[in-house]
Amino acid sequence: MDIPAQVIGTGPTVRCSAMPEMFESLIYSARDELVITTPYYVPDEAMQAALCAAARRGTNTSIIFPARNDSWIVAAASRSYYSDLLTAGVHIFEYLGGLLHTKSLTLDGAITLIGSANMDRRSFELNYENNILFYDPALTAAMRQRQQHYIDCSVEVKQQQVEAWSWRRRLWNNSVAMFGPVL
Repeated sequence: MDIPAQVIGTGPTVRCSAMPEMFESLIYSARDELVITTPYYVPDEAMQAALCAAARRGTNTSIIFPARNDSWIVAAASRSYYSDLLTAGVHIFEYLGGLLHTKSLTLDGAITLIGSANMDRRSFELNYENNILFYDPALTAAMRQRQQHYIDCSVEVKQQQVEAWSWRRRLWNNSVAMFGPVL
């Protein structure tokens, strides 16, 4: 079976911008559906803008995080981005079945990105990471089915919930997020 694929390897001693550029290019190219799973979400401004833009232009955009993260500090930083994502129309799900550690992206029923890179600055700038981009509708359907299982085992986060967070919780999340480049 031949499946067109592209390997993207990055790290501090090689072209570290390749991974975020790949993520952003895929997000901006989404037209119908974009589903992402990642345990760690501490984006730079460009990544956050890309996700918000996808939802604003009418792409059904979903992101799945673990409800309980193994890093409370990263969880707090991730949640600081929820309000902007929800306002843009991104659907946020928190997986209840343990630590969701899958890093995946499916796009328009045809493209899949899987690998080791999280959607955070550490993965993009400090760590050595490998992802593989596939163009294959059958593989994408299988990955999308797995993502749907995660969604089915998740609770959807709504804007009203985030707005109901106490000012202390919002202050904590936003304060932690300031340290995003070193998380």
